[in-house]
Amino acid sequence: MIAKVGVGVLDAIMAEWVALAVICLSSAGLTAWYLSTPRQLSGFSRDLLTAEDAAPHVFLFDGSTVIGSSHLGDDRHVLNWEELRQKLSDEFPGFPPDPDTVEQEGEIVVEPIDGRTGREVFCEWVDGVVRVELRSGSKGQHALRRSDPDPIRMAMDPAPYPVWHLDNAGKIRWCNAAYVALARKLRNGNLDLYEPLFPKVEELGGDRKKSRVSISVFPTQAKLWFDVVVVPQESGSLCYAVDINAVVDAEVAQRNFVQTLAKTFAQLSIGLAIFDRNRQLALFNPALIDLTCLPADFLTSRPSVSSFFDRLRNLNMMPEPKNYGGWRQEMNDLLQAASDGMYRETWTLPSGSVYSVNGRPHPDGAIAFLFEDITADITLTRRFRSELELGQDVLDHIEDAIVVFASDGTLAFSNKAYHTLWKSDPERSFAKVSIVDATRAWQEQCSATPLWGDIRDFVANRENRTLWDGQVRLRDGRPLNCTINPIQNGATMVVFSLTTISKTLTETARIG
Repeated sequence: MIAKVGVGVLDAIMAEWVALAVICLSSAGLTAWYLSTPRQLSGFSRDLLTAEDAAPHVFLFDGSTVIGSSHLGDDRHVLNWEELRQKLSDEFPGFPPDPDTVEQEGEIVVEPIDGRTGREVFCEWVDGVVRVELRSGSKGQHALRRSDPDPIRMAMDPAPYPVWHLDNAGKIRWCNAAYVALARKLRNGNLDLYEPLFPKVEELGGDRKKSRVSISVFPTQAKLWFDVVVVPQESGSLCYAVDINAVVDAEVAQRNFVQTLAKTFAQLSIGLAIFDRNRQLALFNPALIDLTCLPADFLTSRPSVSSFFDRLRNLNMMPEPKNYGGWRQEMNDLLQAASDGMYRETWTLPSGSVYSVNGRPHPDGAIAFLFEDITADITLTRRFRSELELGQDVLDHIEDAIVVFASDGTLAFSNKAYHTLWKSDPERSFAKVSIVDATRAWQEQCSATPLWGDIRDFVANRENRTLWDGQVRLRDGRPLNCTINPIQNGATMVVFSLTTISKTLTETARIG
């Protein structure tokens, strides 16, 4: 009985050993089949991932534990799913977080963040074992069909501007070659594509709106400027960046130029107002505030041309229009004339001040108005004209005929008695009257005398000029005294006076 029991136990034990051997042989065969790929001694790295002829990496997982690997290098230290995920996260951020995800999906193809590598990770669930293979994108029976080029990838990857895709957590899932090149430039070759180069989506503009952002170049910290557009999607956000460094440099140069002009214009006493093509005030100087009494906050608010001149009219800083309708037409005419460069007016203000206002066209459709206070010049001119008129009136009340010749021999002044004596009025002549013209007129009404030649020589002479006189006789027989007097600035005054007897005869003839 005991012998029979022993034999039975022995048979059971032998059966268990046979079953265990079969299972081991099956597992070994299955493992050999899973790992039926060429061996590679080095662990995978970015250089290996991008190599076109790199052999596939294969890992077998029972749950989260590695039960087999096709590599004996650094990869042999990968003991669980999380360690493999950490190694692949930079290049394949979409790698499944755990083996359960693969079990649920059955098969997962993980695309690389950098589309240029031509590599992908293929994960599959087979009879309770998860097989992970890092392979070329076109290899493997489970790979996607790539016989035809992907037009979207062909369009995006060679694009000259960075394009990238963010998941809902803000991490990069894909980027094109331009983004990779920019990352290398900014990070001095330290290529970490998983961390975004640009600000978070929340910090950028709304859907499909441009946001101007700058990023710094390591180690110089120089700034590169981009216009970033974000297109929201269910899986995250698709982002586009356009290089605008040339635009920003042009704006900075323009701003510096405007500041230079503003500093220059600030020293001018002439008020300057420049309106852009939209007829809004773009530039003004402090003198404009002083001349027009317009408040600085009004000018800095960039008023339109019509608002600008309306405010001047309200402040009585321009001539009052006859009616408002005509005023509007005058403004239209003013803008048209300024655009043609023909607007030039003198404004006499109710306060008594006088302004010279010029309108000139500027490039790109702009218009500039120049306001100059010419009150002092106008006052001086009026005073000078008044003094001249007063002097002329005084000369006209003198009985003797007086004429003044300038240093160049042209007639400058003459009084009423001169016009009566010689029966001529030089002021009515359009041409200048010279000493030669005057002496010819005198000679025609007098007897022959060498005095006229002497007077001509004296007027032309610049040295040894002293007072002298002479006498001639008119054709009617009356004697005429001539006094030649040198005055300042090389001018010469000639005074013709009738003798007392001649005056008496003239008065008698007038009475008779």
